[in-house]
Amino acid sequence: MDQGLSYQLAFGSYDDALRMVGAKSEPRTARTPVSGARIQLFAAMVHDGNRSYWDREFAREKWGGLLAPPALLMGWLIPPPWEPRGRPPAASVALRVPLPGTTFVNAANDVEFLRPIVEGDLLSVVEELVSVSPEKRTRLGAGHFVETLETYRRQDGTVVATCRNTLFRFTPGGSS
Repeated sequence: MDQGLSYQLAFGSYDDALRMVGAKSEPRTARTPVSGARIQLFAAMVHDGNRSYWDREFAREKWGGLLAPPALLMGWLIPPPWEPRGRPPAASVALRVPLPGTTFVNAANDVEFLRPIVEGDLLSVVEELVSVSPEKRTRLGAGHFVETLETYRRQDGTVVATCRNTLFRFTPGGSS
């Protein structure tokens, strides 16, 4: 049976959403460690000749291994859209915030790298709902800004990166 990838938005009121502030996801661990092959495939696709991605000896001396490009951070933990066991991936905390609005756009993203991420690291992430704004009116319509914080750790528990993400949840062409 095909379980297809399907994410459902939670609907509710602003007060419902405020009660969820501080909620955290269960830790989600990458299916595989950071891979030198994926590092180099990405670097090749964007034509990035950074020695830290290509020269194993140089990268080992400078970073402890081939360095993962910053743009791949979230990619290490994206769950596959299908698994033979039929277990669907867990929905993001941002999608579970009960609010009016049928869609969302990414309004801001701020990533901070605290430690190098290198080939062989096994990453995990926890997502937390940081804030939900009162209703705001924008050119897209009326809606709410939803801010989350993702904390990325490697297998030894060291925090390697954080990502603050702000989404705008609204109904296109209407009010929320």
